[in-house]
Amino acid sequence: MADARTTGATRARLRAKDLARPHRGVRVRNATAPASVDTDPLARDRRVRAAVLARVQAFEVIRRPHVFYTGRTAVAIFDRLFDDDDGTGPLQVGVFAPARAPRVAGIRATQTSPGLVTVGAIGALPVASPASVWAGLAGELSVRDLVRLGDALVRIPRGAGGMPQPQAQLATIAQLRAAAEAPRRKERRKLRAALALIRVGSMSPLETDFRVDAVEAGLPEPELDVEMRAADGRLIGIVDLVFRAYRVIVEVEGRHHRSSDQQWERDIDKYAALAAEGWDVIRVTGRRVRGGRAVSQVSAALRRRGWAG
Repeated sequence: MADARTTGATRARLRAKDLARPHRGVRVRNATAPASVDTDPLARDRRVRAAVLARVQAFEVIRRPHVFYTGRTAVAIFDRLFDDDDGTGPLQVGVFAPARAPRVAGIRATQTSPGLVTVGAIGALPVASPASVWAGLAGELSVRDLVRLGDALVRIPRGAGGMPQPQAQLATIAQLRAAAEAPRRKERRKLRAALALIRVGSMSPLETDFRVDAVEAGLPEPELDVEMRAADGRLIGIVDLVFRAYRVIVEVEGRHHRSSDQQWERDIDKYAALAAEGWDVIRVTGRRVRGGRAVSQVSAALRRRGWAG
């Protein structure tokens, strides 16, 4: 608050009700509700990440140089969120031994070994590496959650026109494995179990869940995030999962599929073109994936196409 006083803020101003007190000695403006409701299916993720980043920026005012972001806070900084995150939990930070973890309201701090965490930077923020964060969360995540997070970290995003952006990949499977096998790593057995199921190409947690459920049910391993082309080489579109030997495609209809009317129209055209090329396109919803019906639906389609099962 000393900085605020040097710029002319009075004690009365610093006690005003429109200022929140996230940490001792820190004042920020209270967040205001948006003027209108954002109907974009991905708006929730944007709001949660914005809330976390606002709290991170408030902590930056008092953060000591040796403190870095880790855990779920780092995941939000990476722009990867857990479905149960609402942006209100304590910020997770770490320090290297023998430094002492800070005791600050709203902060969950842990002390760790330099051999277990690599720290980099995202913008001006010191953040544990994606692989370090993934391995470090093994104590609080299930194997399935570790697979979901691992898939999110190793996926290769696509940019304009569906072009792959390998430079935007946050981690590789090799980096996850190295983090899991670091000396004195806890929960190594759980991490190894998750590693066996992580694949490059799942573009959402729902796709991860369907793929893992399908493989555990004995279905063939599908290809992921596939560019589908017509017989003449023309690109028809990009699909979620492909069982190529049986000419079956699975599209997992999550929130990102409802992002716009234009996207919906493009999807209809894409499915018609794929059907004309002899592909059976199975579309499954999040409710069907979570309820187990999606695997049965796809299993039936594969059997119709000759899979012995």
